[in-house]
Amino acid sequence: MGLTYAKIKLSNPRNPNLKDVEVDSLVDTGAMWTCIPDHIAIQLELEELEKREITAADGKKHACPYVGPIRIKFENRNCFSGAIILGDTVLLGAVQMEDMDVIVHPFNKKLMVNPENPNMPAGIAKGLKK
Repeated sequence: MGLTYAKIKLSNPRNPNLKDVEVDSLVDTGAMWTCIPDHIAIQLELEELEKREITAADGKKHACPYVGPIRIKFENRNCFSGAIILGDTVLLGAVQMEDMDVIVHPFNKKLMVNPENPNMPAGIAKGLKK
């Protein structure tokens, strides 16, 4: 399918005086969490909350700083989350994509707002009755 990138804005909701950081993020539906490089965490003055064990694509485990809160914005969507400090590029994870109700269009290789809910995110808060 190839790689998908999207422009997103990152900010620190605890410090509204800091400007948003706009980045081209790798969109990874196979990654659970959003990952950011250390220099982004420093720019946004994000606080380390704990360490999290991450299994990388090569199967190796790493203890990585987990920082937050971080606000993630894409088009008319946003979410509040934590982020793993890992790598040299921003990676948008599946948890945050679900939270914002965005999808990856497989043909165009683009992140987009869910067309079934164009004006506001939607999701399921409990199991469906059969």
